[in-house]
Amino acid sequence: MLWVVAVVVFLVITTTVRRYLRQDRLVPTGFMGALETIVEFIRDTVVAPSLGPKWTNTWTPLLLTLFVFILSANAIGMFPIFDTLALLDHWVFGFGEESFMGMLLHGGSTATSNFNVTAALAVVSFFAIIVAGSKAHGAVQHWKNLVPHGVSPFLAVALIPIEILGMFVRPFALTMRLAANMTGGHIAILAILSFVFIFTEMAGQAVGMGVGLAVSVPLAVGISALELIVIMVQAYVFTLLTAVFIGMAIHAHH
Repeated sequence: MLWVVAVVVFLVITTTVRRYLRQDRLVPTGFMGALETIVEFIRDTVVAPSLGPKWTNTWTPLLLTLFVFILSANAIGMFPIFDTLALLDHWVFGFGEESFMGMLLHGGSTATSNFNVTAALAVVSFFAIIVAGSKAHGAVQHWKNLVPHGVSPFLAVALIPIEILGMFVRPFALTMRLAANMTGGHIAILAILSFVFIFTEMAGQAVGMGVGLAVSVPLAVGISALELIVIMVQAYVFTLLTAVFIGMAIHAHH
């Protein structure tokens, strides 16, 4: 799913932008208009307030890429791709467990619910913070900025390990927040739909179907609708926090 999302995002955005550049009109329409709205939103409301006008154009491409990738990965995860493939395998194809397709069916539908993926994204943010601070202040001065100016040497000794720990806590928080939120919704839906099988085993098929129609399906639909909000919020939060952390490295004196 990681590769699927990367290929889809690359092809869709590249094709859309190139088609727009071949046109004579300056005002974009359709999907290009929506894409431009997203670009301006990230640049003007996320990057610029955190980094300042001098560094906005420098770091907008990276932050915009993070936002679009996470948003797309979260959204594609709402489609039961592997569940559909599993049904087709069961009723039509009959792939063996040891085959490539058989192993592929055990993949996760949401790439950002995998902690390896979110950890990799957080590592990108981690090094972006270091690079931003080094570009703004120099490699040596960036590390000196870990300790606020004007503090006593005794306090500085205590602050250094705390600040170093904070450097690693930030990407860890980014990793856990995104993956946990994207996993939690799917677990809740699975637990609610499991009521059908639990009550079927306890009281018979009729009761199980009744619980499914009256309880499980409405609740699952409601949680799925809530997941649509979580999809956008989590992409925004990850991008916003990365921008804030980069801004803290650039504007260390603040």
